[in-house]
Amino acid sequence: MAHTIVPRYSQTIYPLHAVLLAGALPLFLGAALSDAAYASSYEIQWNNFASWLIAGGLVLTGIALIFAIIDLCFSHRRAPGIFMYAALLLITWVLGFFNALMHARDAWASMPGGLIMSVIVTVLAIMATWYGFCTPRIGGRK
Repeated sequence: MAHTIVPRYSQTIYPLHAVLLAGALPLFLGAALSDAAYASSYEIQWNNFASWLIAGGLVLTGIALIFAIIDLCFSHRRAPGIFMYAALLLITWVLGFFNALMHARDAWASMPGGLIMSVIVTVLAIMATWYGFCTPRIGGRK
């Protein structure tokens, strides 16, 4: 007699959650690249691009954070590693918010701190995306 083993955890993430999580990373990366372009050319429009990209990244990260908090609230869906994922998303959102405030200043006043903060937020977004897609979720295909 053969026994079927049904895994408790799956490697799937909800499709909308995945889109939001994967969409925030290129926005923060684009902001870091726009800051690098501004640092080398001093064209103020690059700083404006970075500000809008950061705002978009904050929106997507905030909604993905809501999904992560919902996963944390339901004990029947809580999996190992979800706490680290939610913490990384929260830290990314908070530092991204401070980055947006830094970019709200005058374009000349936002450098070089804006570039450094954008790079830090981009690295945190990469780590949060990696944890988000690698953290097992309870449930899955049957």
